[in-house]
Amino acid sequence: MVSVTVVPAGKTPSVARGLPYTVELPGKQVQDTTVRDIKVALAKRFPKFYPARQKITLKDHRDTLQDEVRLVDAGVTDGSEVSVKDLGHQISWKTVFLVEYGGPLVIHPLVYHFPKLFWGGPVYHSTLQRFVYALVMIHFTKRELETLFVHRFSHDTMPLTNIFKNSAHYHILSGLALALSIYSPSFGATSPYIRGTIRDDPTFIWACTTVWIFAEVSNLITHINLRKLRPAGTRKRAIPYGYGFSLVSFPNYFFESVAWFTIVVMTGSFAAWIFLVVAVGQMYIWAAKKHRAYKKEFGSAYPKGRKAMFPFIA
Repeated sequence: MVSVTVVPAGKTPSVARGLPYTVELPGKQVQDTTVRDIKVALAKRFPKFYPARQKITLKDHRDTLQDEVRLVDAGVTDGSEVSVKDLGHQISWKTVFLVEYGGPLVIHPLVYHFPKLFWGGPVYHSTLQRFVYALVMIHFTKRELETLFVHRFSHDTMPLTNIFKNSAHYHILSGLALALSIYSPSFGATSPYIRGTIRDDPTFIWACTTVWIFAEVSNLITHINLRKLRPAGTRKRAIPYGYGFSLVSFPNYFFESVAWFTIVVMTGSFAAWIFLVVAVGQMYIWAAKKHRAYKKEFGSAYPKGRKAMFPFIA
């Protein structure tokens, strides 16, 4: 039998007032007991303190012990202590992604198909508006399908409050703001901003659409390649290779940036520019952080010439 005492890391969680608590696992040995086993046993004692809320660490350490780590590998012996922190209410990454991308899929059709609600009358849509509407809808439908069938997440959950912050980015910037800008009468068929200009030229519109298709398909290919790196049900990490990865660590972010930059070029919309700057800035922050993690984890084995997100630049 394995016996491990779990103590609170700091303040005792309100959902586990009985801590410290000694977890006893009959029939188990340290060699075959994982952190997940400790979490499950703790949740049986404190039902509201479910495993996803728990952050298990070695006592007086901050680094999280992942669920699949065996106690013996973490240096935990029978009768020793580990610490637990309450991460608060959690929500699955998949749910957050579905809600994030679902917002624009509702907002854009509302603004596009019911202009009277927003402009007090009809909007005679230009070819540009019809194309951009189709591209935006395809993009977010693709993201929803990738969430359901392609992505394998390195973490199961995130704090519940994150859904509001993450959704605001998509629902407000790429949803409401972008839709109100691009589907307004200013971009309509009779607008002087459109009529007789390059934005009314089918060659220009189709050229931009071709670049957009290239970027979106490339983004999908890199997502599929990333999926292949992580077997189902694991948190395995490996050095990515293949299409796009020879120059940067995160070509999926780069190709998504190209796709949105194409929308900016097509429309010249101020709202599109704002979303592009915010989105690319955030993706670069993620890419730079993960790039450093790759280099730290794989050391000299990691390709030295790769940049984080932008080929030959950064």
